[in-house]
This record gives sequence, structure tokens and C-alpha cells, in this order.
Amino acid sequence: MTRSQEIVNNPFLNKGTAFSATERKDLHLEGMLPPRIQTLDQQTDRVYAQYQEMSTDLEKRMYLMSVFNENRVLFYATFAKHVSEFMPIVYDPTIADSIENYSRLYVNPQNAAYLSINDHSRATIRESLINAAEGRNVKLLVVTDGEGILGIGDWGTQGIDIPVGKLMVYTAAAGIDPSEILPVVLDAGTTRASLKNDPLYVGLDQDRDYSENYYEFVDNFVQEAESLFPNLYLHFEDFGRANAAKILEKYQDQFLVFNDDIQGTGIIVLAGVLGALNISGESMTDQKYLCFGAGTAGVGIAQRVAEEMVQAGLSEAEAKKHFYMVDKQGLLFDDMPDLTPGQQEFARSRSEFDNADELTDLLSVVQAVHPTIMVGTSTVHGAFTQEVVTEMAAHTNRPIILPISNPTKLAEATAADLIKWTNGRALVATGVPSAPVEHDGVTYEIGQANNALVYPGIGLGAIAATATTLNDEMISAAAHSLGGIVDSSKPGAAILPPVEQLTEFSQTVANAVAQSAVDQGVTREQISDVKAAVEAEKWYPVYRELN
Repeated sequence: MTRSQEIVNNPFLNKGTAFSATERKDLHLEGMLPPRIQTLDQQTDRVYAQYQEMSTDLEKRMYLMSVFNENRVLFYATFAKHVSEFMPIVYDPTIADSIENYSRLYVNPQNAAYLSINDHSRATIRESLINAAEGRNVKLLVVTDGEGILGIGDWGTQGIDIPVGKLMVYTAAAGIDPSEILPVVLDAGTTRASLKNDPLYVGLDQDRDYSENYYEFVDNFVQEAESLFPNLYLHFEDFGRANAAKILEKYQDQFLVFNDDIQGTGIIVLAGVLGALNISGESMTDQKYLCFGAGTAGVGIAQRVAEEMVQAGLSEAEAKKHFYMVDKQGLLFDDMPDLTPGQQEFARSRSEFDNADELTDLLSVVQAVHPTIMVGTSTVHGAFTQEVVTEMAAHTNRPIILPISNPTKLAEATAADLIKWTNGRALVATGVPSAPVEHDGVTYEIGQANNALVYPGIGLGAIAATATTLNDEMISAAAHSLGGIVDSSKPGAAILPPVEQLTEFSQTVANAVAQSAVDQGVTREQISDVKAAVEAEKWYPVYRELN
């Protein structure tokens, strides 16, 4: 290609019809573009008008991805104008449909790195990362192995859409420079027969590798990524239940790493609980916490809320007594075989209950323990039935209920039902976007327990502060920083701030995380003005002069 062709085909440089007359002449673009020069605002209006012509959410996402592939500034400038409308299209829940259809719809690698377990030498991984980065200064990398995608399971290489989507939210919400990010998928095979038998599948058509070979693959990737990209913030996403916690624990004290399923979900649920307690006026240490769905996310959330109880004055042992973990076998007891280390932390003793052998379903456990907080991470649609909810509400004045499984078809309950069944007393947040609920003359705003409320700001704050680690103090600072954004005195107030304010509270979270890192002295560089450092790190979707 000539340089002019490279520019118009490079999404980080392309301006489309917005190239000025001077640029067109100096860059030899004359004759390669329509003659009329348009502003960025005119371009975003055109994109949005075309977007509105699409008939399904998946079509809308595919159209926006085509803009993303061609022109990053135009994509993010349009996103910035329609954040709340685009979020469920660009990411969850529409991204689930995109992942399931990824191979059939595949058009563009989207500047991602695709790594294979069949050739996972450090030399090959290093070369692959260099090729994908194309000389860019990568500061943020999101990686998945595709085994635990949302609530829809193992999708192998098709899971790359998750890192791509996460990174879009990082940029849209927190202003992370899109030229400094890299999505990565570690293809270790798949357990999904329909993928292995599909001639269109773009990933490895072989069984998922669970041997030591897998851990060597992951380690080679981590070591090479950290070696190649100084000051890297490494974000793990949607790894399987058997591996997610193990991988995080291995690297969290060595590098600046974050697992959104374990830590991010915990932060946003904790923020929701804190918001609910601001409304009810109750104490954190008086709560009884029931989690339905004791997988990676469920355990991670419980650990984060338990840590908050410890910070509120309880011992670790006392805090754990406030927690009840329920999975497909019912309440988890400490004599059950095959509990994960995380589940074992919260497993109860059978001697605590006269009817322990009967606690095999959610309703029986709710009847036995009378929880004040109930969080759903089960992906069991409709699990929070009217009988379960009314039983819970009979024993607490303001039940805190968060059915956060997603997408919508996997949610434990709807906000409308929870408000109705509790006569407006429930304090609710959902994992998917929920419309306000009208009940008895009050409009109840429903917050979304979406990790996007916190993870972009955490990443921005850690990067801006040049943090060397992401520790409990920084994570707690992130959760607490969301307090006060919602007016808790307003009837029907949400327990979490609205997605419409995503960019504002991402800045709030970033400042809190960066300040915590500086206060603890866990930064590579000395930062004298945290807010200035955060602002200096932000990227804005505006065209810059090319020459």
C-alpha cells in the first residue's frame, strides 16, 4: 500500500470525510475521498441515523463494529453521545448473540491477538503479541480463554468478542486511549461439540486442554506480555471456574492484574449493598448474606462483601458467619466433597441446623436463615420465585435483592416482580438494564449491577498512578467512591448510579483508586497531583491534525 492507502485503512488514523483540504493535499488523499469535507459532528449524526435503521440489536452491533473497524474516533465520538443506548448493544446483553454467531459473521480481527495452545512457546507468543500491537504503546490488555463466557459457557476463540467489548467500554467510559489497548484470546480448545463440528468455526476444533500444558500456556503468555509492555494493566476475563481464581492468585502479587469476574463483580455488588444500606439506614455488620450460585463470581462477591465487614470491625471468622452459599446441591456444607477453596471459605457446619439434610433448595434455605441480602449469580432463570421473595421479605423490612445473572434469559428475577412482590420494600439492582418500575404511585429507579460502573475507572486510576499492584484497599476505595452519587433520600431511589453518568463516575472511581495507590506508596513514579495525573491519562475522541 501507499502511505495514503495505509492511512485511510488504519482505524487509528482514518478520518473519512473529515480530512481537511490541507491534509488531503499533504497526505496524497485527493481523489480518494468524496469532495465534501464534513465535521465529526456531521459524521456522528450520519452514523446514528444509519444505526436507527437497523431492525435488530445484533444488526445494530454489527453496524457499530463496522464503524469501529474503520474509524476509532468516529466510533467513540458517537458512543459518547449515546452511552446508555449503546452500552447494551456494544456489550451485554447483545454481545452474547454476537459471540454465539462470531464465526458465521467473522469479518475482521479487530486488532486482537489470537494465541493457540498448539504453538505456545514463549518465542511464538512474543512474536504474536508484537504483530498484534503493531508498535503501539500497549498499557491495557484484556485476555480470555473463552471457557466461562457470561452465563453462556465455553465458546472458545469466539470469546474474543468479550475482550474487544470490554476494551470498548474502557475507552468510552474512562477515556483509555484505544491505541494503547490489546484484546487477546488464549485458545486451548473447547468443550462445545457444536463448535468442534462446525466447518465455519475459526478456533481450534479440538477438546479443551486441562493438563499442565494449559498452565504453561497461560504463564508463557503472562510473562511475555509483562516483558513486552512496561507498566501493563492485565485484565483477566471469563476464564472457567476451575482456573480463574487460581490464575489470579498466582499473579496478583507479582504484577498489576485484575479479574473482572472475581473482583469487578464483587466491587459493583458491594457498591450496590452500600447504596442500599444508605437508603435503609442499616449497618453492614447486621446483614445476613445469601448467594445463590457459588461459582467464580458468587464466591468473589462474597469475599469482597466479607472483607468490607472485616473493615467495619468484625474478625474474619465473625464475618464469615454472616454468609450462606447455595448452589445446585443446596446450602454448601463443609463436609461436601469437591468444594472449591473459595466455596470452602463460606461452607457451613451441619451442626448449626436441626434440618440440615432438608436444605437442598433455595426456598428451604431462605426459610431457615432469613437473609437480608440475596444475590443471584446462578444463571437459573426465574430462581427468585414469588414464594422465595415473599418469605425473605417477611423477615426483613428492606430486603436487598440483586439478581445479577445475565443475559436477560438467565436472570433470577425481574425488577418489576421484586418490587411488586415486596410492595415496594425491596432494594433492587439487576445484572441487565431494567426500566423504572411504577408501583403504588412511586417510580422506582433500578440500578444495573454492571461491572462497567467500576472496572473502567479502576483501570484508568491504576494506570494513571503507575500502580504496581491492585490491592484490597484500592478495590474498597473504588466501591466506596460510588456512594453519594445517588440521592438516597428520594423515594424510589436506585442503589447504584445510572449508566447515563458512566463517564462522570468512572472519573470518580479513577481518582479514588489512584489516590489509594499513592497513599500506600505502591506506584512506580511519584505522583504529586492525582487528579491531574488521571486527567493527563485520558483520551478524547477528537480528530488530530495529520501530516
